[in-house]
Amino acid sequence: MSKFPEAFLWGASTSAYQVEGAWAEDGKGPSVQDIKEIPQGTTNFKVASDHYHRYEEDVKLFKELGLKAYRFSISWSRVMPDGQVNPAGLAFYQKLIDLLLENEIQPIVTVFHFDLPVAIAKQGGWENRETIQAFADYCQVLFENFGHQVPLWQTINEQNVMALAGSVIGTSQKSMKEKFQENHHMLVAQALVTQQFHAGNFSGKIGPAPNIASVYPASEKPADQLAALSMSALRNWLFLDAAVFGTYNHNAWHLLETIGAAPTVTEADRKILAAGTCDYIALNYYNTMTVSSYFQKETKLDQQSGFG
Repeated sequence: MSKFPEAFLWGASTSAYQVEGAWAEDGKGPSVQDIKEIPQGTTNFKVASDHYHRYEEDVKLFKELGLKAYRFSISWSRVMPDGQVNPAGLAFYQKLIDLLLENEIQPIVTVFHFDLPVAIAKQGGWENRETIQAFADYCQVLFENFGHQVPLWQTINEQNVMALAGSVIGTSQKSMKEKFQENHHMLVAQALVTQQFHAGNFSGKIGPAPNIASVYPASEKPADQLAALSMSALRNWLFLDAAVFGTYNHNAWHLLETIGAAPTVTEADRKILAAGTCDYIALNYYNTMTVSSYFQKETKLDQQSGFG
């Protein structure tokens, strides 16, 4: 059996809101995850794993486990809760990064993982075009403070999940048209911060972390084959083509137009997308999908009335 390369990064991954706790300490502002309605009988994220207070203990456990890399996200609302830099928030991540490096664990940073600051959400969130620049300003702060220590950066975690299942994870309750306008703004924001990273001549690499699934047709029927192509275009290629080629996937764009969800795209947007292509892609891969074409069965009423 082939062996893994010596430099292969065995690691683990978390997101800020799912592990840090300390949701309102040391100048941190609330995120949309802090205020969303939690199902009865389910814990919230206010304490979580208390990583904010226990990070030293946690890193010791990482070392004992043999981790070579730790992917974590930085909380936007901890670093810039209201558009201004929170020094205590930066200090926490500096201590974490220093400790990881001391223990020969490579830090891999995700800059956004579902936890939009409430202050920005109240201004329209990702649907508001101004959020693009707010995100770029936030990322520039991170690059200037940690760019010399972090070799791998991930821009937006599972953007396709936010676009396609935002109501499930508590990030969006809007119409399809609104959701894909938000999605477009995220794509532009991602490209813009990638440009910024490259312009800063940092030694590391930067790219997105979409949730990708292999899509298979349920049968050899042409309708099922086309359904699988359409699903893969919306599930995967919409996000991958924009990051790699700097343009929308043709099949995905056609589908968005067909369902009336195509976003408004400016010429400036197109230039940013084309100039901000990624260095690599981090794939979050959980499952495959089997897809069949949609059909509606006849009802007795349809048969009796002559419709079908």
